Amino acid sequence: MLLQYIVYIALGSILNNTYSLIYGLIAEYGYLAVFALMLLENSSVPVPSEIILPLAGFFAAKEPASFNFYIALVAALLGSLSGLAIDYFIGYYLGKDVVYRHLALFHISKKTLDDFDLWFNKNAVPAILVTRLIPVVRTVMSFPAGFAKMPKRKFFSYSMLGSGIYDFILMLFGFEALPSNNALLIMASVGILIIFFYIVYAEVKKSIRRSRETP
Repeated sequence: MLLQYIVYIALGSILNNTYSLIYGLIAEYGYLAVFALMLLENSSVPVPSEIILPLAGFFAAKEPASFNFYIALVAALLGSLSGLAIDYFIGYYLGKDVVYRHLALFHISKKTLDDFDLWFNKNAVPAILVTRLIPVVRTVMSFPAGFAKMPKRKFFSYSMLGSGIYDFILMLFGFEALPSNNALLIMASVGILIIFFYIVYAEVKKSIRRSRETP
């Protein structure tokens, strides 16, 4: 029990520090911070878009004269596409062997990448589109797309669609719910987001499991 309590305290401290850091960066650098942070998140650096995007929406509601919602959304989307392009081109030009030898740099386990690589080989376009809607694992699919040398236009088109939906939903949450200071509205919005992301994630996990079981 004591160990669990210590872990919870540590995680809470990390999250609080991360929130404060991202808040400060957006407050100081605006759209540039949103772009840079989303670039890092989509290139497999563990920066939480689940904090970046709602905060961007919050700033758009709080300071509409100096921080426009739609410009911030474009900055987030451009950052997303730039970040996922890094992983895609690493997979495309360097290949699977090089990436697998340096997985620690990308904060991805071999099993996770194996699963998504197999799933991509059987689903391709739907895999690219759907995974962009899932927190945490949403950046993994860029590598399998690069390994398979998926056509660039198709990869970026479907990535832009999926990332655009994801970025808009989380920014809208920050724009509408966070400034209200209404605990019920915020909790209801968080609950809806969790349910939505969980349903998408559960369906992807089922599809990956079927891919492993089907020759």
